[in-house]
Amino acid sequence: EVQLVESGGGLVQPGGSLRLSCAASGFTFSMSDLTWARQAPGKGLEWVSGIDNDDRTYYADSMKGRFTISRDNAKNTVYLQMNSLKPEDTADYYCFSGQSQGQGTQVTVSS
Repeated sequence: EVQLVESGGGLVQPGGSLRLSCAASGFTFSMSDLTWARQAPGKGLEWVSGIDNDDRTYYADSMKGRFTISRDNAKNTVYLQMNSLKPEDTADYYCFSGQSQGQGTQVTVSS
């Protein structure tokens, strides 16, 4: 059974940083492409970033230069380092492997 468990969300002031983690199990992590997406209150799901099994990384335009995705295959974990956070980054953040999705972690950017 595929399991994805996100953590690391919380309340942060504008300009602050958070690092999200997604611990995975139930599939061959090192061979898998992984994705972060988010859903802001009242809005649809928005793709944020992806990393493939060759460690190539991809970002939505609004996240480039602020967010960094990485993976640790030894720990079966994918990370999303988020810097220079803005109020519009407030959302529930989810990691995906294929069609499998975690339960999400909430990020609130507010003063």
